[in-house]
Amino acid sequence: MQSNPITVTELVLSVKSLLEGEFRNVCLVGEITNLSSSSAGHYYFSVSDKDSAISAALFRGSAMRNPLIKEMRDGDKVILHGSMGVYAKRGTFQVIVTRIEKAGKGDLLAQFEALKRKLAGEGLFDPSIKKAIPPYPKRIAVITSIGGAALHDFNNVYKRRSIWMDNLVVGAVVQGDASPASLRRALKLVLQYSEKAPVDKKIDVVVFTRGGGSLEDLWAFNDELLARDIFSCPIPTVSAVGHQVDYTISDFVADLRCETPTAAAEVLTHHQTKLKEGLQHSITRLNSQIRHLLADIREVLDKAHPREILNRILQNFLSLQKKLETLNISPRFYELTRLYEKQLFLDEMITRMKQKMLEWCRDKTAQNEKSFELLRVLNPHNVLGRGYVYIRDENGKIIPSFKIYSTLKEKEHLGLKFHDGEGSALKD
Repeated sequence: MQSNPITVTELVLSVKSLLEGEFRNVCLVGEITNLSSSSAGHYYFSVSDKDSAISAALFRGSAMRNPLIKEMRDGDKVILHGSMGVYAKRGTFQVIVTRIEKAGKGDLLAQFEALKRKLAGEGLFDPSIKKAIPPYPKRIAVITSIGGAALHDFNNVYKRRSIWMDNLVVGAVVQGDASPASLRRALKLVLQYSEKAPVDKKIDVVVFTRGGGSLEDLWAFNDELLARDIFSCPIPTVSAVGHQVDYTISDFVADLRCETPTAAAEVLTHHQTKLKEGLQHSITRLNSQIRHLLADIREVLDKAHPREILNRILQNFLSLQKKLETLNISPRFYELTRLYEKQLFLDEMITRMKQKMLEWCRDKTAQNEKSFELLRVLNPHNVLGRGYVYIRDENGKIIPSFKIYSTLKEKEHLGLKFHDGEGSALKD
């Protein structure tokens, strides 16, 4: 028996030092009871088994990193990671939780890895047999939850980047026990639709997508029967399930895995975006060439304007006049008479030159008017305005004759340029 008494604080602090020093890393499994939260964002609850219980706290900072706590209910079996802490004022101890997960997650991971090894062994993940995603898909089927965030994100990118691609949305349950069967039914509907659809309405790509979540939330996409259906699908498939860090069995069996719904829409519209940029560049370059051509023509016409011609005649006249003024005129009458006669001759020549130049200007003006009319007739935009259309092949080259048109592949995409816009068509 200790002879020297100690204070309550001393005892509590000693216990605190021992517990917090010995149990810095605790991993507990048990059921949640008495779960509550505070206005500050902290969560308090007990973890118990059939014989014992212990208090636990998940403070705000850790709660933000563990959103699963918002889904927890009394009776849920969980695995907690944290450390022991002692609250000195009350002399109580509790588990300070840093990470929380459902107790069944370890079993799910084991099932995931086992199915992954099984299907890989059967060759379902073999890259050499995966189907290529068409560079210019025109009609895709999106299997997802109607009204979900994944569909919203996909459509936002799709509408902004796509030129002609159309999407068929097939609703399905993407979470819960009914989800695998719902996803399989949706895929079956897509295949039935595509089989009966005309050629221009057949599905080019099937996209499976949903937003992120826990392993349990995404578990439907780890279903073996669904995986085999995706692998056997005759249409190229894309799996865009969860976030970048999430992987499901559907990611491995699909022909292409995209990290997010947004990434899937970007991949499927990539070539269309590049094509649109190329066409815009060609149009810009053509407009620049036309502007330079018109500027050159304007410069030629300015030089041929009557005002410029008369200015040159006047300059020549003034130059001649200056030369006359600098001549050494003899006082002799004979020389003055000769100069006078030369002056009369020059005046007559100038009059004739003016007359000739006026006639020449009239002729040039008439020719210029004809040239302007010819330019107007030959202007590409005016030609288009009379109902003509420029036709380009899928490489952007102009098709000038039926002979070249007949060499194009069937269903090749053709670009159409009208006087007031652009369009597209398929070669029949």
